[in-house]
Amino acid sequence: MAKAEEAKLEAVEEVKETVEAPVEETTEVKTEEAEEKFAKSGKKSKKHIEEVKAEEERQARKAETKAAEAENKPKGEAPKVRPVLERRGKKYQEAYKKIDRTKVYKLEDALKLAVETNPAKFDATVEVHVRLGVDPRQADQNIRTTVVLPNGNGKTVRVAVFAPLDEAKKAKEAGADIAEDDEFLKRLEKGSIDFDVLISTPQFMPKLGKFARVLGPKGLMPNPKAGTVTTDIEKAVKEAKAGKVEYRVDKQSLVHLGIGKTNFDEKALLENAQVFFDSLKAQKPASLKGAYVKSVFITTTMGPSIPVENLYN
Repeated sequence: MAKAEEAKLEAVEEVKETVEAPVEETTEVKTEEAEEKFAKSGKKSKKHIEEVKAEEERQARKAETKAAEAENKPKGEAPKVRPVLERRGKKYQEAYKKIDRTKVYKLEDALKLAVETNPAKFDATVEVHVRLGVDPRQADQNIRTTVVLPNGNGKTVRVAVFAPLDEAKKAKEAGADIAEDDEFLKRLEKGSIDFDVLISTPQFMPKLGKFARVLGPKGLMPNPKAGTVTTDIEKAVKEAKAGKVEYRVDKQSLVHLGIGKTNFDEKALLENAQVFFDSLKAQKPASLKGAYVKSVFITTTMGPSIPVENLYN
């Protein structure tokens, strides 16, 4: 009886061994495969994971060190920043003192004072800066037009004309500095831009298309709104030479325009300014609600600004 039981026990143990043996082999195979996958290069490799952990620990220690230093470091005095006026030149500061900041000047008085407070040694440009109440993102409020200053703006304007040969000849007689047909394109291809205003006929505009990236940023691309795309070339040339200038509202709803030089007499500057303001008033959008002109300032190229009373609302 005892022998029979022993035989049964031996049989059971043999079955266990046969069952357990494959399991252990499978487990060992899986472990080896996992180690092989883990050992491959890349973000999942064992070496990479260890490096990431080491870098995280290093950054944490660095942050702790900085925090400790910041706590122990004594706080010094805040840096002293001088007012903007003190950072200006002596001549500018002297000119600034002549302007009464508590009052708003009449247009003629502001123009006279702008000439007096010009700190530059050269004949600076007298500028008008106007803040409008328009929204330039609206198509009907994006103001852009031209005006002919009766006394010019004091600058020598170089006019170029791109038109058929017969029109180019007429433009040359009217005073254009450059007047050519297809030869003008060769100038542009060479990068020669020696003009301030470019006038073209409508039929020649497509030929200028490939130069839009060069002429556009410089404000030289002909535009119907500016009167530089026209069939009456002679008239356009004469107006450009006589002092025709373009102005437009920028993204900040501001309009800037030079109306003459400091060597102009007061009457000439006043006439130019009045013509500009009359033109600006005529451009008031019908859809605008509220104030059209918010503020006006007169200044010179390097001089202080002078506030002007608003008479154009």
